[in-house]
Amino acid sequence: MSTLAHTMMTAARSADSRLAGPGELDRYPYADAPAADRLGASAWDGAEPELGRVGRRAAGSRGRGLHGQLVQQLGQMIVSGDLGADRPLVPEEIGQRFEVSRTVVRESLRVLEAKGLVSARPNVGTRVRPVSDWNLLDPDIIEWRAFGPQRDDQRRELSELRWTIEPLAARLAAGHGREEVQQRLADMVEIMGHAMAQGDALTFSRADAEFHSLLIQVAGNRMLEHLSGIVSAALQVSGGPVTGCDRPNEASLAQHGRIVDALAAGDGMAAESAMRQLLTVHPEVERVVPAPREH
Repeated sequence: MSTLAHTMMTAARSADSRLAGPGELDRYPYADAPAADRLGASAWDGAEPELGRVGRRAAGSRGRGLHGQLVQQLGQMIVSGDLGADRPLVPEEIGQRFEVSRTVVRESLRVLEAKGLVSARPNVGTRVRPVSDWNLLDPDIIEWRAFGPQRDDQRRELSELRWTIEPLAARLAAGHGREEVQQRLADMVEIMGHAMAQGDALTFSRADAEFHSLLIQVAGNRMLEHLSGIVSAALQVSGGPVTGCDRPNEASLAQHGRIVDALAAGDGMAAESAMRQLLTVHPEVERVVPAPREH
């Protein structure tokens, strides 16, 4: 095993266990909670009264303290529909409910406003915005949707987006074959192989995410590069049989290896084909790419 592989596997084992793994779609209590148990339109009943509890259950807080935990909690509640569109958000009420300062509430609402989830206007206050206004490419919103009631739609949309982005990125990357990048991609495949052999799904998923992110970054297209974070988020929240990356197996590993070989050979068409095969859903799922939807 290479030094890089050993280091990455060791770090992953000691890392925060709250990261998403395959099949962890139910980690947020609201995901399958009966409607009667969710937040009502006129009160905060059902919300976590203590942000410490939220931090222990929510991966999205990412160590950002009370501010990050409040963003996570309010964001989940908005995306899940517990706080519906045009619902007023009163800072004093939020501060009392979650026992945080005005500064924490104000900064949290600013973050949510930047994500398009809420709007603040003079004489109107802060209100929840409709889904059409949300920044659906924001990694946090991707995560919140993926683990909430909209998870099926989110997984389908992510699958469609990846099918559009990554084969093209693989083809373009074949024309930008820097030696250090080729080696890094090969290292990720090696790490995935060792992780799979040891049943280490966390290390496998992290190496997989780096592989796909790096591939997009070296495609030589800045607009595609901007989307690399979205693909990483998609890999972390897929949680089911959407693509060949979702479950560590020999076929998935082989396709990653084929991509690396095609890039090394400068064969863009082979790299694109291998990526499409990798993004093909598992046999138990009926369609490779969802058919056009009727409107």
